Formats: sequence, structure tokens, C-alpha cells
Amino acid sequence: MEAFARKVREARKNKEYSQDELGKQIGVSGRSIQAYEYGKSVPRKKALRKLAMALDVSYEYLVNDEIDDPNYGKDMDHLVAEASSRFGSKGANEVEDLLKRNVALFAGGTISEEGKEAFFEALAKAYFACKEEARKTYGKKKSDSDEG
Repeated sequence: MEAFARKVREARKNKEYSQDELGKQIGVSGRSIQAYEYGKSVPRKKALRKLAMALDVSYEYLVNDEIDDPNYGKDMDHLVAEASSRFGSKGANEVEDLLKRNVALFAGGTISEEGKEAFFEALAKAYFACKEEARKTYGKKKSDSDEG
């Protein structure tokens, strides 16, 4: 939790936000931001995603102590955010898992960053299309609209 606290504090200062300003952006109090920065608490997944967006860092950077690059995985965050807006937290979690499982395909390879991004975009779009088709066939499930 120490690395998370440091990363939040540094990113907030880089953006020149007060704790209250950042809190308003993500829908929590300034005291909550203070608690994050002092390692007293960690936000839930949905608030973490909002925090990453507000601070202009990747979600993966915030949650993984071993990642030092604030942009690591940032190119995939918008796909998870889209899944969240279309299919709720379950969809966001499914897309996040799907993308993470496929990152290993590129280990040690020479494919360009643009090529990787195109692959992940196509993978997410295929997921979205299948999910929409399932909705048409089976109807919208309660879990598709979950917010958590």
C-alpha cells in the first residue's frame, strides 16, 4: 500500500490538484484522498479507475507496486472503461482479464506498439460484439448493469 500511496500523492502533485479538487473529480471527499496518500485506505476498483483517469496514469500503474511507468498499460484502460460503461463492472472485469491473459502473447516479440494496440482493440471489439449478441439472444442480465 506504501507504493500506491506514494504514486497517488506524486501524480496529484504533478497535476497540481488539491486533495479536495481530486476528490471532487472522482466522487469522494478530500479526506478520502488524504487517506489514500497516507496509506490508510485504498479505493474500490471503480474509484481506482476514476482516480487513474483523473491523474492521467494507468490503472495498472496504481494497483501494481512493481510498475514504475505511469503510462504502462494505459493504452488498454479505455477499453476497460468502455466495457464498464456498456456492461457494468462485470464486463469491465471480463475485458480486463481477457486483455491481461493475451499480453503474454507478445513477450519477447518484435511487434510494434501500434500492432499490439490494434490487436487489443480487435479483441475488445470482438468481446463487445459477442456480449451485445448475447443480450439480443438472451436478454439483458442483472449483472450487466452492476455498478460496483
